[in-house]
Amino acid sequence: MLYIGIDLGTSSVKILLMEGDGTVKKIVSREYPLSFPKPGWSEQNPSDWYTQTMDGLKELLQEADKSQVAGISFGGQMHGLVILDKEDNVIRPAILWNDGRTTEECDYLNHTIGTDKLSEYTANIAFAGFTAPKLLWLSKHEPDNFAKIDKIMLPKDYLAYRLTGVHATDVSDASGMLLLDVKNRKWSQEMCDICHISIEQLPELFESYEAIGTLKADVAAELGVSTQVKVAAGAGDNAAAAVATGTVGEGKCNISLGTSGTIFISSDKFRVDDNNALHAFCGANGKYHLMGCMLSAASCNKWWMDEIIGSKDYAKEQEQITKLGENHVFYLPYLMGERSPYNNPDARAAFIGMTMDTTRADMTQAVLEGVAFALRDSFEIAKALGIPLERTKICGGGAKSPLWRTIVANVLGIPVDILETEEGPSLGGAMLAAVACGEYASVEEAASKIVHVIDTVEPTVELTEKYEQCYTKFTKIYPALKEIFPDIK
Repeated sequence: MLYIGIDLGTSSVKILLMEGDGTVKKIVSREYPLSFPKPGWSEQNPSDWYTQTMDGLKELLQEADKSQVAGISFGGQMHGLVILDKEDNVIRPAILWNDGRTTEECDYLNHTIGTDKLSEYTANIAFAGFTAPKLLWLSKHEPDNFAKIDKIMLPKDYLAYRLTGVHATDVSDASGMLLLDVKNRKWSQEMCDICHISIEQLPELFESYEAIGTLKADVAAELGVSTQVKVAAGAGDNAAAAVATGTVGEGKCNISLGTSGTIFISSDKFRVDDNNALHAFCGANGKYHLMGCMLSAASCNKWWMDEIIGSKDYAKEQEQITKLGENHVFYLPYLMGERSPYNNPDARAAFIGMTMDTTRADMTQAVLEGVAFALRDSFEIAKALGIPLERTKICGGGAKSPLWRTIVANVLGIPVDILETEEGPSLGGAMLAAVACGEYASVEEAASKIVHVIDTVEPTVELTEKYEQCYTKFTKIYPALKEIFPDIK
């Protein structure tokens, strides 16, 4: 049978066709516009997602045996606010995850309601990108639109609704709304009250691998497939990517060195750290995960190379780096503020430790190491919760650098596994569809049979010890600069 995974991203949708054994047959993508109506705002028209997805699906299936298509599922950009009226029409453009208009609402939630209450209700605290602060902003600034709301949805779930007619979401994506009681996998009545909404306005909750319905007749006819094609709930992009990397099961870890950086840690039981430095979310496998998200990862190196050095030859610049663990220059990777573990939008990037003999290579090395050290900040918090972190997988554009992989392995002091296939949320979505259709008994079984490691970077005792000393110094820099950041933004 054939399974389709749809990765609804911020700038484009990536659609993947997978055979039951995990073989990827075809991938297509379609772009759509991103709107910035005011400084710090970020919006999209949900109808563009549907139009471009349907167009991409038609190309994906052009040469396929359409009778073999059994299931569809998703990975998707998280936190976005999509609101529908009683006729299921979109009321206003979606407010996206990277929209920064909710500073006042986050301050209200974290300081007036209190982080202790938020953690009790949702296992998390408020971040500017989350959905609940967007609802508070809407109720204050667009009360007429707020009054029209009949259903509150997330981006990928709007797409699922257009395909099935069902208002649904999955618990992993819902975890990032600040409306879900993560521990008990149900909507939080307390958070609904705080946001002046009802549970009836929220979609029905499913596990990521559960079917929410089948294709509507008109959609199936347009695509030329059966109306029996199952549509599974899917997952938020990071949870779907974790499925695609086999990061399911106690202590499994994956690091993504993309534009932003994430460290994703799967847990069989619910855990939350005392300071809510890590996101505590439901997992796509029916369990849980912790996630540390840094806002600038590979984008730090891109900024340094493109804007400062003025070179596109990333590999050549890294060839000059030969003395790992001995750099006297340090770099804080907070170009866009920071999320995990500090939740500080005022944080800024900084170099420190330069002397007259500092070289260009030292600065480049500091950027790579600074990102690795910042990832370790989240790694240490997870370790303190008792999760057995013995190795990690790595993915994303930055992970293509052998040097950066070596730095990460030795900064964390664990082996770093490299995957045969790296297709991210689209592959994870297809795998979830396969589970929903009974191709695999569980997400764990699908991951064990489809995901393959082809190489491993092993840390060395000598270099790990050197980086241990470097990391100790790194941890002192942010606290020393923290009070300065608000004055220089």
